[in-house]
Amino acid sequence: DVNLKMPRNNQLLHFAFREDKQWKLQQIQDARNHVNQAIYLLMNRDVNYQFKTGLEVLKLMDAVMLQLSRARNRLTTPATLTLPEIASSGLTKMFTPALPPDILVNFYINLNKLCLTVYQLHVLQPSTTKNFKAAGGSVLHNPGATFEFGSQRYEVSHVHKVECVVPWLNDALVFFTVSLQLCQQLKDKISVFSSYWNYRPY
Repeated sequence: DVNLKMPRNNQLLHFAFREDKQWKLQQIQDARNHVNQAIYLLMNRDVNYQFKTGLEVLKLMDAVMLQLSRARNRLTTPATLTLPEIASSGLTKMFTPALPPDILVNFYINLNKLCLTVYQLHVLQPSTTKNFKAAGGSVLHNPGATFEFGSQRYEVSHVHKVECVVPWLNDALVFFTVSLQLCQQLKDKISVFSSYWNYRPY
């Protein structure tokens, strides 16, 4: 549930996620897809398969570490979005009652926190848009940012941001860090043994 008090008329808005629709946070989905790809790379061999060279293991670890790094980065680095992208996202249709046309919301993950940003908008009249310049992409847009959507021009008048700590996100980031460290340790050991076998006297 989200409760928002509008400063201009002291109105209290209440809206909640619809029960008949499921909305998934893209950052979590992307991180999960990268983890699944890392698992696939590790499991995509017969159980009796034996690696023939150290280089083969190093290449595998590089590919796995790339996927794990991408997964961790999706949780530590929120995507930059333009205001029209936020306005046209599926999130806007996920609330009941429906959001008023002068409200935009965005959720994102930043490290171990779930962040909610609410943008209050006001319509720009045609006579005041002579020097109109649409805002670019950003994680958080500031008051005064302008954009065009549905042949109407808007300006952000107020921005409200709240965040809460999600304990399992912190655990996930720790697991990613430990996994990457273990992969690196294996690479280091393989490199030492590879150089030993490559240069041993016969």
